[in-house]
Amino acid sequence: MGWLWAIVVGLVLGVIAKAIIPGKQHSPLWLTTICGILGAVAGNAIARALHVAETRGIDWSRHIFQLVAAIIIVAVVDSFYAATLGKRKRRRMERV
Repeated sequence: MGWLWAIVVGLVLGVIAKAIIPGKQHSPLWLTTICGILGAVAGNAIARALHVAETRGIDWSRHIFQLVAAIIIVAVVDSFYAATLGKRKRRRMERV
């Protein structure tokens, strides 16, 4: 059940990160979900390192670290994805 929860959290974080980043993103939903999962893992690691991973009530600081990490990861991965996609489109146009 933990892997299903990781996918759901990754999907939510990735979609929120994609909505916050200005401009159009080209990465597909599956890649956004993976970036969200990586953002959650990175945010948890940062929260643990700063000793704010476990607090009473809602762990707002941990969630903020997760979201910021997801935004950074989605932005970086999307730029690489767009560059790769752009190279493929240019190659196709040269062949024609």
